[in-house]
Amino acid sequence: MGKPQRHVFVCSQQRPPGHPRGSCAAKGASPLLQAFWGEPQKRQAYDRVAVTYSGCLGPCDNGPNVLVYPEGVLYSGVTTADVAEIFDSHLEGGQPVERLRAEAGVW
Repeated sequence: MGKPQRHVFVCSQQRPPGHPRGSCAAKGASPLLQAFWGEPQKRQAYDRVAVTYSGCLGPCDNGPNVLVYPEGVLYSGVTTADVAEIFDSHLEGGQPVERLRAEAGVW
């Protein structure tokens, strides 16, 4: 496998219930990660897109958060329903999904 064109990091941070910062895991990060892992398989995109789970990416209260490199685009509040759009628009088409981008003051 060669170097992928884009690398997706899905926050899977877990914190105890009631933690003041919250956590992406408590907001559905596990099914989101599974959805992101499934897309390269469906699209035969293993050589173009890498997907990795990560620890905290920062704005936990806005999660689940997803970070895409090399552009350094942070998406917040991502759901499994958003995964195909992120793949179509950003990961394959090169255009970030503006409605999901983290606010400028956050990232």
